[in-house]
Amino acid sequence: MKSLRLIYHIALRECGIIRQNPIYLFCMLVFPVAVMLFFTTLMQDGQPIEMPIGVVDLDNTSTSRNIIRRLDAFQTSHVVARFPSEYEARQAIQTNQIYAYLYIPKGTTEQLLASRQPKISYYYSMTTMVAGALLYRDLKTISTLGSASVGQATMRAKGFTDGQIKAFLQPIAINLHQISNTTTDYNAYLSTVMVPGVMMLFIFLLTAYSIGTELKFNRSKEWMEMAENRMVVALMGKLLPHALVFLTLAFVYAAYVFGFLQFPHPGGVWKIVLVSVLQVLAPMGFGIFAFGLFPSLRMSMSICSLWAVLSFSMAGSAFPTMGMDAPLQSLAWLFPLRHYYMIYQICVLNDFPLLDAWWHVAALSAFILLPVCLLGKIKNAMLTYVYIP
Repeated sequence: MKSLRLIYHIALRECGIIRQNPIYLFCMLVFPVAVMLFFTTLMQDGQPIEMPIGVVDLDNTSTSRNIIRRLDAFQTSHVVARFPSEYEARQAIQTNQIYAYLYIPKGTTEQLLASRQPKISYYYSMTTMVAGALLYRDLKTISTLGSASVGQATMRAKGFTDGQIKAFLQPIAINLHQISNTTTDYNAYLSTVMVPGVMMLFIFLLTAYSIGTELKFNRSKEWMEMAENRMVVALMGKLLPHALVFLTLAFVYAAYVFGFLQFPHPGGVWKIVLVSVLQVLAPMGFGIFAFGLFPSLRMSMSICSLWAVLSFSMAGSAFPTMGMDAPLQSLAWLFPLRHYYMIYQICVLNDFPLLDAWWHVAALSAFILLPVCLLGKIKNAMLTYVYIP
């Protein structure tokens, strides 16, 4: 009971510090909420739509115009310009006016009707990988459909039935099943890792900052006296308000994306609660550990910021970790965001049992316990170190 009373009084002291310092207000409430709204509204349509493309139609027949109309009807493509030459279309791509263009040479329809395999070309920019990949899919589809429509008309004129035409044009029918994220919703895929990653960044930094400022403002001895020189009690009392605020944010965000925005979550609510708790406590443990390694406000915050930024690359959401070099695959285990992302993918999005992700749960639990091995060093820093700007 005495320990709980000490933790309570230290927590009240920390609430006063938080109230007096506007940095906490912005980093614990304003910026995280702004990030939540920014990412979820940025991709609210699920994936990019109506991306601008151009057309160079030198054939200018009813067939080529029909191909262009079909291309414009795709959800992700929007024909915004027609160019008289390839040179002008290429310039439009280079100046970022369009992402791609379709080139239909003169005589395309004539060669199609004569079964002489005309060549149409499409060019797309991979400077923006998502736009390039989606437009490549549309351009490839429309080039295939263009020849198929002519073949369909020719075969129908020769008296073939619809079943015979379909069997000839598409001998193998594709039965496509997209597991979990059935609508290819980029919002559900990226926001669920980007926003927690940014929240982890704030937790990393604020944890190291809140401990380091005790030295900077010469409050460390007072803090330790309140905890009766017990480092565990001192840290628990100091970080309890931080944990409660960030846990509230994590649960609000989960309710927002899984409840209001209806992101897929077949794994159920209790797995979301578990991963949200680990998402907050693991980076907090790493922040304490970073300060224990280098009991300096500047150095510990530098390490935390570096680790948080690298987390976005090592998590595996932008580039698969299994495609990285072996040393980088091993290094990925040292980033809490990587384990959060894997638990979310395995248990929440795909509804596999928690046992399949137990290595990642154990890793996040290890991050929470990391400070234990450096409690003595942190205590010594609080009692004897002098802050050096």
